[in-house]
Amino acid sequence: MAKRFPPRQIEVFEVGVRDGLQNEARAVRFEDKIRLAQGLIDAGVRRLELGAFVRPDLVPQMADTERVYGAVREGALKLGRAKAYALVPNRKGLDRAIAAGAKGIAVFTAATESFARKNIGMSIDESLAVFAEVVAEAKRKRIEVRGYVSTAFGCPFEGKVAPKKAIAVVERLAKLGIPEISVGDTIGVATPKGVVDVMAPLVTRFERKSGKKTRIAGHFHDTRGTALANALAAMEVGVTILDSSAGGLGGCPFAPGATGNLATEDLVYLLDGMGIRSGIDLEKLSATSLAFSRLLGRPLSSRYLQAYASACEARNEPRGALR
Repeated sequence: MAKRFPPRQIEVFEVGVRDGLQNEARAVRFEDKIRLAQGLIDAGVRRLELGAFVRPDLVPQMADTERVYGAVREGALKLGRAKAYALVPNRKGLDRAIAAGAKGIAVFTAATESFARKNIGMSIDESLAVFAEVVAEAKRKRIEVRGYVSTAFGCPFEGKVAPKKAIAVVERLAKLGIPEISVGDTIGVATPKGVVDVMAPLVTRFERKSGKKTRIAGHFHDTRGTALANALAAMEVGVTILDSSAGGLGGCPFAPGATGNLATEDLVYLLDGMGIRSGIDLEKLSATSLAFSRLLGRPLSSRYLQAYASACEARNEPRGALR
């Protein structure tokens, strides 16, 4: 039986503080990162990435992830009802996450061998073997686990990816017992038809027929301007979790040419207009993202945010001050 469309509610998974910032050329101050995270939570974001326990020499913007979690422990960053996740590439990353007090982690592989080796230094088979141990230990520690499959539609090194190839990797990751897997268009080459070709079989396989469900999420980059259309296509086939990034921040250090993520403001505006609940206050979200864009010293790619900034300027309203 097909899922209802439009859905009554979509879970927005905010990736701006990790995936959004990891590719920024200029260092983002710790204090500004905390203000961004708090502003997003105050706007109603209930699930978000806070960082990554990865090698700081490879991803310098994530070098302060332990410090971010320290701010959570000390109450400087108040999660409230929000759940936070951090990326971990291996057992060492998991150990760091546990020591920092993380309650949620994400593991990540790819649909292509070339990108897996570039991104995490392992083959797909090797990554799945490593993550089997990571997932088992996380469950023993009662830590929530999320999975990512990158380059599910196209790869910067191998070109177009056949749907059956991406689906096969998702299925193998699901066998590790991961309850939610985000399927990613890392370089922003997907179109709605390709999204349906990958997502529809996965939703049918894992959310409709399986006794033990694995939820499927969509993660779309807007390199070619199709992220919002792809999100809508994913919703049409039953996906109810969508990753997005404040202001459209993002890119991947290991994917040449990849630009920002689907902008959270653009997604929430679409959902609001369709009568779909997200729990996010668009005004508060936009004020947070606009303030952060001013800290970066450049406009962000979100179309809604650009319109919001112009409207604020026309009304001479002092919006966009991170507290």
